[in-house]
Amino acid sequence: MQKQLIIFLLILFSTPSISQESSWFYIRAKDTLFTPEFKSINNTLIYNGDDIKLKSIMDKYTLFEFKKTFKKPKKEDLKKTFFVVTDNKELLFELLKRASHIFDFGELIEEEDKKIFEPNDYGVTSTIGENLGLQVDLSYLDFLGLPEAWYYTTGESKTIIGISDASTDITDLDFKDKTKVVKMTRNVKGHGSSVASIAAAQGDNKHGAPGVCYDCGIYTTKYGDFKNLAQLLELSRLGVKVINCSWSGTMRSETAQAVIDEMFENGTIVVSSSGNRNWIKTKGEKKYYPASYNHVISVSAGMYKYESLTDNILISEKGNPYGENIRGYVGRTIGFKDHNVKNGHHIYPVSITTLNNEVDILSPSTGVFSYGKYLLNNKISYDLNEHTSNATPLVTGTIGLMFSLYPCLPVTEVESIIKLSSMNIDHIKANQPYKGNYGAGLLQTGNAVKLVYNLYSETEIATIENQNFSRWDFKLTSYSKKVVIQNQKFTDSSTLNLTAKNSIVIGENSILKPNSKGQIILKIDPTLEKECDLVLREGFPNNKYYHPSK
Repeated sequence: MQKQLIIFLLILFSTPSISQESSWFYIRAKDTLFTPEFKSINNTLIYNGDDIKLKSIMDKYTLFEFKKTFKKPKKEDLKKTFFVVTDNKELLFELLKRASHIFDFGELIEEEDKKIFEPNDYGVTSTIGENLGLQVDLSYLDFLGLPEAWYYTTGESKTIIGISDASTDITDLDFKDKTKVVKMTRNVKGHGSSVASIAAAQGDNKHGAPGVCYDCGIYTTKYGDFKNLAQLLELSRLGVKVINCSWSGTMRSETAQAVIDEMFENGTIVVSSSGNRNWIKTKGEKKYYPASYNHVISVSAGMYKYESLTDNILISEKGNPYGENIRGYVGRTIGFKDHNVKNGHHIYPVSITTLNNEVDILSPSTGVFSYGKYLLNNKISYDLNEHTSNATPLVTGTIGLMFSLYPCLPVTEVESIIKLSSMNIDHIKANQPYKGNYGAGLLQTGNAVKLVYNLYSETEIATIENQNFSRWDFKLTSYSKKVVIQNQKFTDSSTLNLTAKNSIVIGENSILKPNSKGQIILKIDPTLEKECDLVLREGFPNNKYYHPSK
């Protein structure tokens, strides 16, 4: 098959520098018992402890925040790492030099990493501002890059997310006034409320915990009807942009596929859990529906939390060491050869929920907050397993954000953006036996939303990078200043059809060489016109935390 490749050589111009009103950094104490005391005066902090040397340093600077953080630190550093906002970055260096009896490490937060927004109910995960919601660990949202995504959009009430699961408690403040019940269904131990909460629970309302697309509207309906999917079609005809199906079965129906196709033509994306049967029972051969239909995004579970295997070594009831929730691995738990951590390691197949070649993306599951159970028993709890019911609405909410930011986003390009912006996990040796069955990698919501913004903003640069695709059809349209493809591979049967208004640059370490079953088409069309404008959140980009130069 003929392949077309257009390469433009561009002159790169420097972009204007961005000034900040404050300096941000992380700093680590030597002792977990160190808990500095402050008093608040006019939105600033005054050190109120008894360490004379520390006070002499602190009094020279203006402090806005000095609080323990769940971001960045390893497990052993969680209780002694602080997030600091001050008027001068010199405070960091002076603390490390003159208060070395307290602190042993620190690092400045880069300007680009300040492009974030956190709602006022962001749990114990919050670094900026006071959490007025539940005291829950939302580190999986940090991993997905939600504060980066919320910088651009927190959702739009006109963007409706469909929840095709068990009943949702619409009397709760996180659902009240934003949820419409289209079809009633029975409650299954809070399942529906948990799924709806993950995707779109109201945020920034001093209550509960925020969902991914927390300013989006919600329509709920029943689950099941594997043959006809009539309840899903009803939502699509009501204008729902993305429908969550945290349920699955083995029944395949041509009628159901036809319904999915009709919804896709209507502009509706269906996101479905791949199933909860483990690898020992499925071995990548078992297919579940609606996840495995064409035009459905199939979601399975992956690990996300700890950066390295040594960060979370646990001991089983039998006294054997194992690892859990290590970033980038499929499944949930990791074992060691001969039960020795110094030997090689592998993923326990029993902890790998349904994988097959129809899976498109992985997202977090273990450790996800169960809001439905909280509403039932008033106790904070987290899912301890690798259920795809939790993983699926994280993808659904992400797509809600994408449509909220650019309502005219072509439905044919949504899956491409989700995959192109994901975290590549092919380099992890323990994942190799399952390659080809875990999709593009791990969901990265912040990257996906930013890519939408860059593709549809005439002043930005859209970058496609760090992935290795040997299959799937990718379609993109870009109105950006330029599109850069770097450290990127499209081989074998993969197809890339990219149309840009201005220019396309092929950067270093990129391989665009599909076989006869694939195709690369890169086109420049200066006549491209957007169908609508980006919808930016109130205050963007001059929000509370990020202040670009004027």
